[in-house]
Amino acid sequence: MTEPSQTAQLPSVQPASTQAASTQADSTQAASTQAASTQRSQAKANRRQALLSAAAALFALEGFNRVSLEDLGAAAGVSGPAVYRHFAGKQAVLGALLLSVSKDLLDGGRKVVADADGDLAALGGLVAFHVDFALSNPDVIRVQDQDFSNLAGEDQAEVRTLQRSYVELWVDVLAGLHEGTEAAELRMRAHATFGLINSTPHSVRSHGRRIGVRRARPLLESMALAALMAPATLPEPLD
Repeated sequence: MTEPSQTAQLPSVQPASTQAASTQADSTQAASTQAASTQRSQAKANRRQALLSAAAALFALEGFNRVSLEDLGAAAGVSGPAVYRHFAGKQAVLGALLLSVSKDLLDGGRKVVADADGDLAALGGLVAFHVDFALSNPDVIRVQDQDFSNLAGEDQAEVRTLQRSYVELWVDVLAGLHEGTEAAELRMRAHATFGLINSTPHSVRSHGRRIGVRRARPLLESMALAALMAPATLPEPLD
């Protein structure tokens, strides 16, 4: 007997146009998912930064101990409990604020020195950089001065380490301009200059009125450079 013929079942093949459309749809969906993820990450970063900015203003005005998480949330436009999505608590907010500023100072100072042509240019760049920081961040300077002791122990140690590295950056530059001077004296010059520049939260106000940044900046820079380059001994008085 002759067996009935069997027709081979071939796999279905999508037309090239259909495959291309499917691939394009997958790519579009992946791009859309990535864009949504990026937007969420950016929104989260923006809220975190808003909380840090609010913390700087409130801590400077009221003091760390008198500000609640609800106060921070309200100032940043979120509920008090929502703060916990970004920080473990109020002390963590303070730590993040002072750590980020200390890191920014060190990184910015290193870039200034790396880009400068010689020690004198590096010193001028560091002074301009620090003056700009002080004029732009008076609230952070107040918080550093009055609430450093409220940092957690680990954060205190890390902030101090970053600050010491920043000071040594200045000391290394000053060593090239004051040959043979002991490092201790160079550190004193650096610290004295920081004190002068960081006084801006108070010195830029006169009887409740702010002195314009355009006036304050060149004055602070010239005073700082004069202090950093002053001779170690006073000249003999004239007869």
